[in-house]
Amino acid sequence: MELSATLFLAGLILVLLWLFSVRTRRKSHLPPGPRGLPLVGNLPQLDKHRPFKSFVQLSEKYGPVMTVHLGWQRAVVLVGYDAVREALVDHAEDFTGRGPLPLLIKATRGYGLAISNGDRWRQLRRFTLTTLRDFGMGRKGMEQWIQEESKHLEERVNAFKGLPFEPSLIMSRTVSNVICCMVFGQRFTDEDQQFCRLLNIISEVLRFGSSPRGQMFNVFPWLMERLPGHHHTVFAQIEEIREFIKMKIQEHQDTIDYSSPRDYIDCFLMRMDQEKNNPETEFHQDNMLSTVLNLFLAGTETTSTTIRYALHILIKYPLIQEQMQQEIDNAIGPKTAVRMEDKKSLPFTDAVIHEVQRFLDIVPLSLPHYTLKDVSFRGYTIPKDTVIIPLLHSVLKGEKQWATPFSFNPQHFLDQNGNFKKSPAFMPFAAGKRSCVGESLARMELFIFTVSLLQHFTFSCPGGPDSIDLTPEYSGLANLPRRYQIIATPR
Repeated sequence: MELSATLFLAGLILVLLWLFSVRTRRKSHLPPGPRGLPLVGNLPQLDKHRPFKSFVQLSEKYGPVMTVHLGWQRAVVLVGYDAVREALVDHAEDFTGRGPLPLLIKATRGYGLAISNGDRWRQLRRFTLTTLRDFGMGRKGMEQWIQEESKHLEERVNAFKGLPFEPSLIMSRTVSNVICCMVFGQRFTDEDQQFCRLLNIISEVLRFGSSPRGQMFNVFPWLMERLPGHHHTVFAQIEEIREFIKMKIQEHQDTIDYSSPRDYIDCFLMRMDQEKNNPETEFHQDNMLSTVLNLFLAGTETTSTTIRYALHILIKYPLIQEQMQQEIDNAIGPKTAVRMEDKKSLPFTDAVIHEVQRFLDIVPLSLPHYTLKDVSFRGYTIPKDTVIIPLLHSVLKGEKQWATPFSFNPQHFLDQNGNFKKSPAFMPFAAGKRSCVGESLARMELFIFTVSLLQHFTFSCPGGPDSIDLTPEYSGLANLPRRYQIIATPR
């Protein structure tokens, strides 16, 4: 009886909110869009497994700037390179807000860099970028850390002695240890069972967020909270990560030397101490814990997933793998440690890595933006509190920007002379003021780890190239590739 009453009340509230959104739409000069239904809005018109494809199809009728309703939430979808760039770069200040993504709010309690807005976001972003750069992000010191981690990766892969293995956890450990050195001041060994469990949890969280159930949680969070399901297990697992971070913060508090900060946590603790008498400070325990959580999650899974997908592509297209190895052997040799300055002598390899990112399209919907005030854009008025979805999929797979958008083609990043060429439509890290803070780190990791692996191994799989399906297994919050047993044959 109590559950029935709750559901009735929830339905009544949804109807009222939907009616309010319709009235607001009439008052505002919103972009055009499909008519929605009460409670569910336009959800029935979206492919729950590939929602970004539905948005592209709808834009063919309603244009590159269109209004949709995801449940009760009004959203404006930006489709195509021109609309996305104009909003995020040319009108950057109007679109700096971050949308209230319930999955992230639940995980972070609403604190931290990823989900914040206004002065909190500005302070945390400035501090995080400065601190990570001080610890080497995008610089020579970080290059050495990644080179060292690539040696550990080589040892891990060699341990399989040419037998098949599934590389997800190996790649996660490798990539995560880089961000862990910057944030926690330490790397974790393969024997650390707690660390391996946390990496598996991070992978599961991303898989859940990219599943239809995860998308439903983001649309109807308060309803899903009251229903049984796997999401309760996922959030219990996130608590394990939060408890781990709390433990690491306490260890830092007990051992900190204010004259010699070791890592990001030390620097945050020092800033907290400097502002302890400021009642308006954003440097407090809640923001520290959630920002460290943001960095740990984002710095682990997206880059490791991209490298894993790169291996699938090299197995699928062995001639591309062979051409990359020839270029690497000729330019730097099979044993020399890879450096970022080698990119200029490895144009084909660099082009392949860029094409992997474009083709994977790892965050097809981007993280949602938000209007913090009424915004005028392309002759429309977008009201305050509207979710903005910059459809990165439509940029990375745009037919006007790429010769063969739905085929893997390294020539997208090569000129007629075989030299690497940039493309303005290459936006895997988004663009503008809310672009990924770890972009320079991710670029460095992708290049050094990929080249190092190809120096030492040739990759294949038991079923042969034709057994590899490059279509993602999940395509919600992220495009997540399928998992395969692969073989690494020492060269």
